[in-house]
Amino acid sequence: MTDIIEIFNQYLSHYDSIDIAESEFKKNLHEDPELKEAYREWCHDVGSSEHRGFYDYAEEYLESQNDVWNTLSDMDE
Repeated sequence: MTDIIEIFNQYLSHYDSIDIAESEFKKNLHEDPELKEAYREWCHDVGSSEHRGFYDYAEEYLESQNDVWNTLSDMDE
């Protein structure tokens, strides 16, 4: 089974913007039936639409990363 979260994170770390990462991910969805099925299943499990699933995950992921940096900055003060 494909670990979709790991795949999301790879796209996000490889590309400089959510939009580009999402575009590349969705392009690969059409080329890889296993990835498409894993994504469809993940969207169903988390209650997200297939249209917004990657973007919603990316926003939450980046927000959590910012929270970590903000916490570390607060500790420096």
